[in-house]
Amino acid sequence: MNSGLPILSILIFLPLLGGLCLFAFRQQEAWVRRFALGVGLVELLLAGWLTWQAGTLANLPTTDLPGFFLLEDLPWIDRFGIRYLVGMDGISLLMVLLTAFVTVVGMVVSWQAVRTRVALHYALLLIMASGIMGVFLSLDLFLFYLFWEVMLIPMFFLIGIWGHGRNVYSAVKFFLYTLAGSLLMLLAVIGIYLLHGAQSGIYTFSLPALIGTRVDTGAGLWLYGAFLFAFAIKFPLFPLHTWLPDAHTDAPTAGSVVLAGLLLKTGAYGLVRFGYPLFPEAARTLAPLLMVLAVTGILYASWIAFAQTDMKRLVAYSSVGHMGFVALGIASWTPVALSGALMQMVNHGVTTAALFALVGMLDERSGTREIGAFGGLWGKVPVLSFFFLLFAMASAGLPGLNNFVGEFLILTGSFRGHHLAVALAFLGIVLPLVYTVRLLQEVLFQNESRPLTLPDLSLREGSVLTVMALIDLYLGLHPKPLLDLLKVPVALLTGGTP
Repeated sequence: MNSGLPILSILIFLPLLGGLCLFAFRQQEAWVRRFALGVGLVELLLAGWLTWQAGTLANLPTTDLPGFFLLEDLPWIDRFGIRYLVGMDGISLLMVLLTAFVTVVGMVVSWQAVRTRVALHYALLLIMASGIMGVFLSLDLFLFYLFWEVMLIPMFFLIGIWGHGRNVYSAVKFFLYTLAGSLLMLLAVIGIYLLHGAQSGIYTFSLPALIGTRVDTGAGLWLYGAFLFAFAIKFPLFPLHTWLPDAHTDAPTAGSVVLAGLLLKTGAYGLVRFGYPLFPEAARTLAPLLMVLAVTGILYASWIAFAQTDMKRLVAYSSVGHMGFVALGIASWTPVALSGALMQMVNHGVTTAALFALVGMLDERSGTREIGAFGGLWGKVPVLSFFFLLFAMASAGLPGLNNFVGEFLILTGSFRGHHLAVALAFLGIVLPLVYTVRLLQEVLFQNESRPLTLPDLSLREGSVLTVMALIDLYLGLHPKPLLDLLKVPVALLTGGTP
């Protein structure tokens, strides 16, 4: 059904409109920051209200798409069968909420760090939020591809203009990797479009219509392979992950926060929403390959993370490992494992974004991110140290915190029929403990390497980290509301009865 108020369109286009408005008073930097944050907070309130009303919305009748409680379907380019088709189920609702929240976090951490081209910086953050919202809500493949491209361009400029070190090199590398994946995905989108048109006489990019397309084994492997390649770059899945450490290392703090918190999730989401439903046979055939790459990535990233001396690179490699767990859960494609993978996407989005924010705060204060440059922070900046300890332990999967729940569900749901993969992936839980303890010991507790005068967290910084810490604790101790949101869409995706 079509909702009366175009809530989904507001979610998608409000940030874009807000970003364009920033240029009207770009000389007034204080107002630019406040206006951008205001737009971000309105977006977050709207996403939060939808989440609060999720139970009511789920009871609304959906005649066309089971599981989707909000839908907007309008003709756009009829000649090519392109429609403005966007919808929301429990999965996309969680991703929308995560997008709105992480975007606000990115704005807050940029408050003092960005001093040049402030309006452009905040405009790019808002435009990227529009693109990501579109990715998580699109149900038309052409629309999905369009938003996929829209979200990449702002990140390229964020790294290239406000980045550090080899920022131009990292921005170009990020762009080339994602462009290669995007082009392959475009070919696959056109392929399934033509195949469906030849079979039915109806040429459309609508996902619900295309899901019924008959695809023979050979064509399915090629088309799904193109989707998988594009999404695996964004995961990032081993061995296509090499752009990520460079992008994180040289990106500004807000860029790292959004990259880890949101952009990595779009690849996993694309595989769940489009890859498996469109090409189920090919997905089953290539699931062992996805599982091998996932487990290899988990172990490899943990090993490499241990050897890092730059905190940002360490957190970046830990992200590769965490997303490997998400890939393992998707490859298993059981209700429990898939629920764990989707939950882990949210958990990783919050926890890793917080770690990148903290590393950025340390960098602002000291001018370095080298682990060996610190020591003794626990007695010097206790509030910052407390949050650093909490988020590091959450990232390592400490029971009672959010990451533990996601990883536990993934391993439990994957165990049946995949004993060896789960056993190897379990090492991916143990190894992060090793490099996390080493990181905490050297940065917080051992004698300081050199005298550094560091102020503790400001009220602005402490407030946003407190909210993120409460989310980590809430999801770690009471994950049921989140899992309830996923129950129906996961059951429909995996072929069960909701």
